[in-house]
Amino acid sequence: MSHLEGLPAPFRVEVLDEAGSTNALLGERARAGEPEGLVLVTEHQTAGRGRLDRTWVTPPRAALTGSLLLRPQVAAERWPLLPLLTAVAVTDALAAVGGPRVELKWPNDVLHDGLKLAGILLERVDTDLGPAAVVGIGLNVSTTRAELPVPNAASLLTAGMLDPDRTALLRALVVAVAERYAGWAAPGSGPAEDAALLEAYRSRCDTIGRRVRVELPRGEPLEGTAVGVAADGALLVRPAGTEEGTPPMAVHAGDVVHVRSE
Repeated sequence: MSHLEGLPAPFRVEVLDEAGSTNALLGERARAGEPEGLVLVTEHQTAGRGRLDRTWVTPPRAALTGSLLLRPQVAAERWPLLPLLTAVAVTDALAAVGGPRVELKWPNDVLHDGLKLAGILLERVDTDLGPAAVVGIGLNVSTTRAELPVPNAASLLTAGMLDPDRTALLRALVVAVAERYAGWAAPGSGPAEDAALLEAYRSRCDTIGRRVRVELPRGEPLEGTAVGVAADGALLVRPAGTEEGTPPMAVHAGDVVHVRSE
């Protein structure tokens, strides 16, 4: 990959040969006053962080791994939609480069045929310039089946893209995020922009309508049927054993497993 020119303002890319966690590095830059729009990517990430503090490593130059710095001037209650916005942008970018058919698993995994192709981790960072969002994205690109860390993972290569170009993917991803973010975070934006984003997310979300098991931060797992995504981005789950008219539970944080029908 190389530095990219001609990206929509204020986005700009820096490429590192190797990094532990681009989210951690970009968080430090944010606290030091880095303006919005920096995209920090690495050819080899050695200590990537996922949700629930999971760590992962990819072979050099086999994945697209990086983080974006955003400073949205929007109401705090709208921030939970940022991971959903990023997930939608990833699907936009893959479509733009002729990638495989993908779907989303709530809240922010990108799947191909039920296998995890990409993941997103958003972290809020408090800075002297106000809160910032560090949005980490890890997309398996040319990883072979033998190199994938778990059986339920996929890459663009294993999904049928024989010669995926990471530079083209990076450009498409930055452009897609910039376009989605510009409308959603524009001055005066609000319910209408949230509704449009949620419509796009729901249309791509494979979790809706499925039987799920949700590992919650506290307490017993929740099992039931995912019936929708709420206006604040929460997953709506009707608990197993309840009648169809029963109000669903709103899940704001949790690890979702799609349960296969017998």
